[in-house]
Amino acid sequence: MSEYPNPYLIKFPKLGEPGIGYISVTEQSQLVPFEVRRIFWTYYTPESIVRGRHAHHRTEQVLVAGAGRITVTTELADGTIELFRLEDPHVGLYVPPHAWHTMQYSHSAVQLVLASAVYEESDYIREHDEFKRIWTPK
Repeated sequence: MSEYPNPYLIKFPKLGEPGIGYISVTEQSQLVPFEVRRIFWTYYTPESIVRGRHAHHRTEQVLVAGAGRITVTTELADGTIELFRLEDPHVGLYVPPHAWHTMQYSHSAVQLVLASAVYEESDYIREHDEFKRIWTPK
């Protein structure tokens, strides 16, 4: 079985007030359960597009909606499906390697992703049947 936890929400500190705005922050090893090796963001994704549609062999991620709304669906190899709605910049979603995930965005959404590994195509599992084969408990 997997050594990784299942997907879960992370609440980052929300410092400030409405009159001056807010800042959220974390430092290495505080709330993100891995060393961040890559940061990327997506934006201007049409609402009709579903992104993701993959899992990983090794990469862990935390997804944050920096702006707008992101609907994330995770599926575990045992068939467990969860739906997460990210729309507050101080809340992130931990996505382990063993979770097939898809994302759908409001047009104004900006998704920030903290990843545990640099990009490597061989780490991606892009076929759902292969995901089930690799991650189903033996």
